Amino acid sequence: MREASFIERNKEKWLSIENNLTNKGDVNPDTLASNYIELTNDLAYAQTFYPQSKTKQYLNELSIRAHQLIYKDQKSSNNKISHFFKVEVFEAIWSIRRPLLYSLLIFLFASLIGFVSAQYDEGFVRLILGDHYVNMTVDNIKAGNPAGVYQDGSNWGGALAITINNVKVAFYAFILGAFFSLGTGYILFSNGIMVGTFHYLFYKYDVLPEAISAIWIHGTIELSVIIIAGGCGLAMGNSILFPKSYSRLDSFKAATKQASKVLISTVPFFIIAGTLEGFVTRYYQFSIWLCVCIILVSTIAIIYCYIIRPRQLASRYKWS
Repeated sequence: MREASFIERNKEKWLSIENNLTNKGDVNPDTLASNYIELTNDLAYAQTFYPQSKTKQYLNELSIRAHQLIYKDQKSSNNKISHFFKVEVFEAIWSIRRPLLYSLLIFLFASLIGFVSAQYDEGFVRLILGDHYVNMTVDNIKAGNPAGVYQDGSNWGGALAITINNVKVAFYAFILGAFFSLGTGYILFSNGIMVGTFHYLFYKYDVLPEAISAIWIHGTIELSVIIIAGGCGLAMGNSILFPKSYSRLDSFKAATKQASKVLISTVPFFIIAGTLEGFVTRYYQFSIWLCVCIILVSTIAIIYCYIIRPRQLASRYKWS
């Protein structure tokens, strides 16, 4: 092959690799490794057929840069955790965006059913929430403290217990997705009905705004991450039901890998939600504006992390 043809055939690839090396922080390490292999192959060809050319010199310099980046620049090559949370998590969120949407719709639909059912059947509230919880809440409402249930127990004990319980619910929503999405659907539906029924109880006694100012201090994040975990479970289940051109096992493995990344991203939010419920919600009557600010900030954080940022990176990296 003539050198000019060799250059013409590969120049776009080399420019792309050079750009990857320049912007290494935004590039998957596996991509950089693949680039290095391609460079060494092209360099070997150039050394054989164009030993004195500038093309060989260019490829040699580029290969050295790639080698140093992958094998010698430990600070960069070991920065996988940073890359995971800056890029890989958002790529995984983007890849399962439809199951995440389905999870949200299931939860909202179940919440509506819970609210409406409680409105037309007085016994439904006690059936779902239990007599003890309903009686305690009604007593708190009459005492002028509708969300008084969140003031029981110690701060640390409450935060820890709540965090563990939330993680348990999310884990079930995720892992039960392996049963063809049915288990995940049940978790989302049952929790949605409970939330709708819970809100109707406060609506019935005309204290819904005050109750919301307390519940959603932690509930904004808590319920969001349960929905996200449900989306992860649906992604796994759907990969078995609809494997596309892959085998069901390969489809399941790929979906589980992506869903697991998304689930890991919820861990900090679970901790935040537990902390808010244990340390902040109990003081909801202190300032309505503080409650509103916390709810708004929590909402913005969830929307940014799971909708806006993935869309931004998808546009940048051309994710499908």
